[in-house]
Amino acid sequence: MTLDNDFVIPSELLPVDGRFGSGPSLVRKEAVVALAEVSETYLGTSHRQDPVRNMVGRLKEGLAQLFSLPDDWEIILGNGGSTLFWDVAAFGLIKNSSQHLVFGEFSSKFAQAVDKAPHLEVLEIIESEPGDAPSLKPSDVDTYALTQNETSTGVSIPLERPSGIPASNALVLVDATSAAGGMMWNPAEVDCYYFAPQKCFGSDGGLWIAICSPAAVSRIEKISSSDRWVPAGLDINTALGNSRKNQTYNTPALSTIFLTVHQVEWMNNNGGLGWAAGRSNNSSSHIYNWAEHHAHAEPFVSKAEIRSPVVATIDLADSINADDVVDICRKNGILDISGYRKLGRNQLRIATFPAIEIEDIRLLTKSLDYVIGRLL
Repeated sequence: MTLDNDFVIPSELLPVDGRFGSGPSLVRKEAVVALAEVSETYLGTSHRQDPVRNMVGRLKEGLAQLFSLPDDWEIILGNGGSTLFWDVAAFGLIKNSSQHLVFGEFSSKFAQAVDKAPHLEVLEIIESEPGDAPSLKPSDVDTYALTQNETSTGVSIPLERPSGIPASNALVLVDATSAAGGMMWNPAEVDCYYFAPQKCFGSDGGLWIAICSPAAVSRIEKISSSDRWVPAGLDINTALGNSRKNQTYNTPALSTIFLTVHQVEWMNNNGGLGWAAGRSNNSSSHIYNWAEHHAHAEPFVSKAEIRSPVVATIDLADSINADDVVDICRKNGILDISGYRKLGRNQLRIATFPAIEIEDIRLLTKSLDYVIGRLL
């Protein structure tokens, strides 16, 4: 049954902020107000002058604090987002060969980008079906590539260096685009932790951030000194040199940098990564508990230990059309809860990033109860 366009969810059931998209994500109003307050001295100014360079410095300092980074790690910034960073890594971080964990759309795209790189050897792929997750296997490759949280499916995996493989032999690259800021991680298990800030960090896209161990920096510098041709815009060594000056190679989106700084400092001021990850975990736990006890819904990821704490995927019964639920919710101000398009399931996908209030998550499930009840 599909209801008409006048379907109204009672106001007392509606979230205060109806943004639950998995990226772009909710941007806190306080951050937007703060950006407006500095707009005349910050927006529209040179990214090579102090106002912007100081903001980049604040971002690096804030991330180092948030992630409890060792002093010898470096934070590199570049334009283009995580999708572009896959090409950056193919040119400047993978020496010859790599092993990839593939368990959804985004983890598969990095593998595809590397597979097409003519200067690299044939890659190893360890794949699982959407909703499940594979594990790294010790190999003679020089790079391991995995995704901490697969945004398309709502599967997350622990970050663990392959047994017996030191960083001097192989780097571990982690795509943390939807995980960074909402999930815990240990730098000892990783060499390059990269992400874009439009998810947990409540900012806009157009920027990639790579947090690199000394081993990763050494690899970058060695490849740069070799005879490998690298396009200037994809040269991570150039990005490294600029980041050391608190700059980017070319003009960045200044609003993206500011909003990311505001979110990082908000997290640090409230208790750091443990606090932020705790907010996400509380919200996602509520969603999963709701689905497990609902007659017409269930978590898509059957194994509780790999369910994402930041992107909850919920299958609906065949008797309920997820598109109808999404459409009704959108008309009532509840936005962007549709499942990932290529997965093709009768599914809801709900972000539970740190900026989303737990009370709004509770109200969302009450609204879903109301809508589903009316559709039956």
